[in-house]
Amino acid sequence: MELKDTYKTIEGTAEGLFKDKGSKFIAYAYPIYDQSEVKPIIDVLKKEHYSARHHCYAYRLGVEGDEFRANDDGEPSGSAGKPILGQLLSNELSNVLVVVVRYFGGTLLGVPGLINAYKKSTLDVIDNAQVIEKIVEDLIQVTFDYLVMNDVMKVIKDESLKQISSEYDLMCSIVLPIRKTKTNSIVSRFKKIDSVTVENVGVL
Repeated sequence: MELKDTYKTIEGTAEGLFKDKGSKFIAYAYPIYDQSEVKPIIDVLKKEHYSARHHCYAYRLGVEGDEFRANDDGEPSGSAGKPILGQLLSNELSNVLVVVVRYFGGTLLGVPGLINAYKKSTLDVIDNAQVIEKIVEDLIQVTFDYLVMNDVMKVIKDESLKQISSEYDLMCSIVLPIRKTKTNSIVSRFKKIDSVTVENVGVL
């Protein structure tokens, strides 16, 4: 299977709105990188909109968007979280949380009406967000003897790599971000040099 190292997400937070029969659906979108970020965001919105009836949400995480969750927060099953998640899927967005705050307008909308409202409010917030494409990079730490500095620097120059941090002593260390699809070939170039050790220290 081909390795994927790009995904679509949003640059920053955004807001959207949909109204139907007096009910207001205010949508908020946030770039997130871990599910632990979800609850604090919802807690803040619940304080801000303490008189709202529902705070429904969905999120997708990961390069493939294969970690996801949808929550109806008391709305009929499948009428809120699923339509929100559906729009994240349709727009191929990942590392994004959308929360839709509903103020009840006194008229029941029925399940089809709710599905439409949560879908439309999510569409509006996505339209208002700045969608960007991100490249996934591995963070690589290259440690080497000072004597092979020129060989290491030649690989860095050949591959147009940028250094995040570096230490130069008898043993030197450089941290480099490398596009995920190129990691293996570049790491193997470094490993061909005497005294070089390479360690994966994270992901950007």
